[in-house]
Amino acid sequence: MKKNSQPTSQPSGGVLGLGLDATDGHKRLTRGPDFLLAGGSEETHATMQETMIKVTEKLGAKSKRIRDASPDELRDLIAESRG
Repeated sequence: MKKNSQPTSQPSGGVLGLGLDATDGHKRLTRGPDFLLAGGSEETHATMQETMIKVTEKLGAKSKRIRDASPDELRDLIAESRG
């Protein structure tokens, strides 16, 4: 009996950003290469967007994507990008 052959996929990584301070009823969602940002006030969501753009640009300068970076490298880049 044959087993169901399923395509093998490589594990992928990404960043999920959640903002929990929205009180205005808006639903904010931003998708990017290897990241998803959801929720937050207008200011919080904008900060998350700006941070992820900077992280993506810095990794791009190294010919890397978020999924290629180690958790430590991502942590450092996020902290550095937030000032």
